[in-house]
Amino acid sequence: MVVSMKVFISADIEGVADLVSFAEAGNENPQLYTRGMEQMSREVGAVCRGAIAAGAEIVTVKDAHGGGMNIFHEYLPEQAQLIRGEMRSPYSMIGNIDGSYDAVIFVGYHDAAGQDGNPMAHTISSRRIREITINGVPAGEFHLFSYAAMGLGVPTAMISGDAAICEKAKAVNSRIETVATKEGVAAAVISRHPKAVERELEEAAKRALSGDLNRYRYALPEHFRVTRSIMMPPMRRIISTQDDWMRTRWSFAVMTMRKSCAFSTLCFDPHEFIGRRT
Repeated sequence: MVVSMKVFISADIEGVADLVSFAEAGNENPQLYTRGMEQMSREVGAVCRGAIAAGAEIVTVKDAHGGGMNIFHEYLPEQAQLIRGEMRSPYSMIGNIDGSYDAVIFVGYHDAAGQDGNPMAHTISSRRIREITINGVPAGEFHLFSYAAMGLGVPTAMISGDAAICEKAKAVNSRIETVATKEGVAAAVISRHPKAVERELEEAAKRALSGDLNRYRYALPEHFRVTRSIMMPPMRRIISTQDDWMRTRWSFAVMTMRKSCAFSTLCFDPHEFIGRRT
């Protein structure tokens, strides 16, 4: 019996080719933002085509930037289904993923808060979170959601984005396919040509999803020490907190910022939690 391949794609915008400013990633400047959305859509479309070429029969794309209304569906192959809007769940940027998927791919991801690999480097909230670390390592959105997916048994096959986050992904699992779109330098980026990036994305996705996908599995740590530095209004004071958790498996670990941005919460699967907060 032939089992069809299911692939989940989580797409962000700050890591796509050329983009250098939040003005290109939000509605502050409609002209720049539209260009950013188009490039995001093209890069996601390239990855979808590579996934289909590798044999994926089900390709689910989560528009994971902001309110989730950035990707133009018409830029994607007809086989690709698109999740638009906010899932309002701890899985957030990989909302609606489950253990039936064979692999997850992250597109357009960026360096972590407090790091210098991208002028738009942040984790969850560029306005409120100064830094998050997991077991002493600066953590970006890739780390949070790759761990979350792996907790469900879905391995990360590939990531694209700035060179810094690609390097950090290799530190999690050296076998993950990476496509660097640009390099951050101070408040600028040195970007590859978008067409060259799109070609490589399609090729890399096909390569990443060919063969035994078990090569992308990795063991989650038994212990997670999570620190958060949060900038508090109105004086932008920095509040640092630390949580210690012991677990056999980490099903999901995601920062959920409240609208007030006064505090954040770590969300875990209660069925998996076996330790205690200290």
